[in-house]
Amino acid sequence: MSTSQDKTLFKNILEWFIVIAIGLLAALLIREFVVTPFTVPTGSMIPTIQIGDNIFAQKLSLELGQAVTPGDIAVFKNPNMSSDHEILVKRVIAVAGQTIDFQDGKLLIDGKESSEHYTQGLSFPLAQTTPGIAISYPYTVPQGHVWMMGDNREDSADSRYFGPVATENLIGLAVFRYWPLNRAGLL
Repeated sequence: MSTSQDKTLFKNILEWFIVIAIGLLAALLIREFVVTPFTVPTGSMIPTIQIGDNIFAQKLSLELGQAVTPGDIAVFKNPNMSSDHEILVKRVIAVAGQTIDFQDGKLLIDGKESSEHYTQGLSFPLAQTTPGIAISYPYTVPQGHVWMMGDNREDSADSRYFGPVATENLIGLAVFRYWPLNRAGLL
């Protein structure tokens, strides 16, 4: 092989290395700051999301300081450290300043019955077992927090159990289910 062919081969290898490195860096940055995949660990979001569903959560809006709104499905760090699950997926039910209450299996927000077409089961308060949490109803969500509940109200350890979630513990908003393919689509 001539010296010119050696230089061309080296140049081609270097170009491929640079392209692969840029691609990997872009993928890591997208995963860290834009969108991240998660596997749903529990049945608390049935019927909307099933156990083991794989979803994408977009992080960009939270990174840019956009507030979550009731109805959003959020991925967040579990505030109950005694649980086996570090990350949870639940629905934002109320934001700071809103008042939660329960009457006859129904959820009331600011004194009005919540119409939630996506829920399964009745909504009742749960006994809190998280140290330092004592919630009595009606309960007003404090500043810097959101009230999270699973759509499967009778099988969800949520804010009724562990209290409100600090907005700093929100990771992203669930936007798309990508697996299983027969249920793939927007959330």
